[in-house]
Amino acid sequence: MNMKKYFLAVPLSLALMLPTAGLASAHTHSESTMTAMPAGAAEVTNKAVDLRAALDSLLSEHAFLAVVAMQKGIDGKGDFDAAAGALAQNTDDLSKAVASVYGEKGGAAFKEIWSSHIGYFVDYVKATGAKDNAAKKKALAELDGYRIKQAAFLDSATGSRLKAKELEEGLKVHVNQLVWAFDNYVVGDFDKTYDSLRESVHHMYGVGKGLSWAITDQFPDQFDHKTVDTPSAELRANLNHLFSEHAALAILAMQKGIDGAKDFDAAAAALNENTDDLSAAIASVYGKEGGEAFKKIWSSHIGYFVDYVKATGAKDEAAKTKALEALDQYRVEQAAFLDAATEGRLKAADMEAGLKMHVDELLKAFNSYTEMDYATAYPTVREAYSHMYEVGLGVTNAVVDQFPDQFEVKMPSEMPQTGMGGMSHEKSPLTDIVMLSLAIMALAVLIPFFIARRKAAK
Repeated sequence: MNMKKYFLAVPLSLALMLPTAGLASAHTHSESTMTAMPAGAAEVTNKAVDLRAALDSLLSEHAFLAVVAMQKGIDGKGDFDAAAGALAQNTDDLSKAVASVYGEKGGAAFKEIWSSHIGYFVDYVKATGAKDNAAKKKALAELDGYRIKQAAFLDSATGSRLKAKELEEGLKVHVNQLVWAFDNYVVGDFDKTYDSLRESVHHMYGVGKGLSWAITDQFPDQFDHKTVDTPSAELRANLNHLFSEHAALAILAMQKGIDGAKDFDAAAAALNENTDDLSAAIASVYGKEGGEAFKKIWSSHIGYFVDYVKATGAKDEAAKTKALEALDQYRVEQAAFLDAATEGRLKAADMEAGLKMHVDELLKAFNSYTEMDYATAYPTVREAYSHMYEVGLGVTNAVVDQFPDQFEVKMPSEMPQTGMGGMSHEKSPLTDIVMLSLAIMALAVLIPFFIARRKAAK
């Protein structure tokens, strides 16, 4: 296949695809809610960095939804079709993103190849359920064939900025991680299941970085000659990762809890690991005592969600009300902590209102799931996930504004290190960068711009 015939010479800015990617969800930001950047400071948002964030969101969401759909499929759960539908919607959004750069034919060609590998995963799940080893081997062989086609597509599309051989290795990591997550789930090794889930999601941030770098290097005029590889872009990507992962794992753990699933403890443990990462970031700025104080408050709200799940299962309305009241009190405590820690940079009243929105989304996703209203549950899952990218943007703006000297831009001379080629199978420490350590507002699920965003939506 001659891939180049599908591509337009002049692409649209991929940053324009943000609404179709589910990041804006028909909402708009109020200019007054964004932290003003000092003159000469590193840019947190521009066409290039926004492109990277958009691809990070879609690619990481793909990995998460793929794992969930495969679990639902092998378990024969009633929400499998809805989970698969959410994964298909993610494919549509990702294909629109590609089309915004390479035209409709390019987007269609990408969608055909990308969709095929999802189909092969479905074949693998079906073969596993039927204990058909021959069909499993066939599905794996087809996934190998997919890697070659997808790598050739991206090599051609980017003018060989991304090399086919390296892409094949990166795609092999992606395929293996999803297969490992599924295989370990089937045999009941849930610790490895959720390790693989976290690794597969994390890996896609390297893919997003590599692909966005290639596109911005290929079409510099369309992205104002900006780079995706800056300290502020790294901070934004890492915060996006932590925040969105919290929402995703919280929703999944709540589903597992109400179902009495055997992997509930492992899902909850993965959520706790995410909390540990956030707490480590706080401790790196405020010291051990500050990190511990943060962790105690943050962990409490996860505990209150567990209480709500238990009360729902027991049909104990009084206990549900008590859990909701505890969540309200948590908001007050968390807001007060951050107000004091940031010396008033984040206002307690605004933070309380913003936290309520985050809590409400998780409750909506859970309640609609328990009511078997899956048509509501999975769009809410996607909304809760994408909202965290807005949080990441707002928090990054605040951090860069507070520590501008830490974000000096050094123009890279070559492709940055990404996950587009081979990557270690061991999970990288999420807080193992200086920029993430500066995230003193890492709890800002509650920042004021979230409030204005909702008002704009109404």
